[in-house]
Amino acid sequence: MEIKKIFVAGAGLMGGGIAQVCAQAGYRVTMRDVTDEILKKSLKTINWSVGKFVEKGKVTGTVDEIMGRLNVTTDLAAAADADFVFEAIIENLEAKKKLFAELDKLCPAHTILATNTSAIPVTEIAVATQRVAQVAGTHFFSPVPMMRAVEIVKGLGTSDETVEIADNLCRSIGKETIRVNIDVAGIVLNRLNFPSTIEAIKLVESGVATVEDIDKGMRLGFGRPMGPFETADMAGLDIGFSAMTAVYNETRDEKFHPPMLLQRKVKLGQLGRKTGIGWYRYDENGKKLGPAK
Repeated sequence: MEIKKIFVAGAGLMGGGIAQVCAQAGYRVTMRDVTDEILKKSLKTINWSVGKFVEKGKVTGTVDEIMGRLNVTTDLAAAADADFVFEAIIENLEAKKKLFAELDKLCPAHTILATNTSAIPVTEIAVATQRVAQVAGTHFFSPVPMMRAVEIVKGLGTSDETVEIADNLCRSIGKETIRVNIDVAGIVLNRLNFPSTIEAIKLVESGVATVEDIDKGMRLGFGRPMGPFETADMAGLDIGFSAMTAVYNETRDEKFHPPMLLQRKVKLGQLGRKTGIGWYRYDENGKKLGPAK
């Protein structure tokens, strides 16, 4: 199937990043969110990011050409002519099921619906539609324009053809794909990553080491571009908490249980860069000021 028009549901950090890389690759993209304010903020971020890629010669075309392929809207009905939909809304099963049910009614029969969930089994989302065979997982990593990995998840009812189309599309936008053949909460990479992040939080809780030193150690000792706390702040502590909870609820394995300190921070609204405080403090431009107290 030829993909000509892509619809991205969600204009946050992930949705905006997905829309950007699709537009950079030459696709016509429509990005939707619930308010004009969210869309305006996302467009500003995308325009800045595209400018950096153009400046460094990493993409073909001008900023205006790339941005000209990206339209935004608050109207979900704009998905009515999409060939492929990337969903990137909040990590909440009921919210995703509601959206997928609406998309199922709006989109043409050939449209493939893909979820960017980081932890919820794809099958649980797919059952909200009448096209289970055409629902797959495409789990991107943040920041999307920089991170090359995408997990392609086959739900229990996902067809092989859908998996191939999703895989080919993600590779066409410059990503390296990882096939996930069994639909489990947390997919593959988060199942590996969550226990280490949880252990890092527990080490801070018990006073063994500081947030800054653990991040520094992970960067210098393991070659990671960002430490676990820096990564969590960028993605949003609420996102990580919801994902860990989803995996724990399915597995009941204590190694995935969100630590108390993380739970408290989420309840306080200390969610990372987007709120100005998480594991670190940030100024209004998202620049790190120092560790949170």
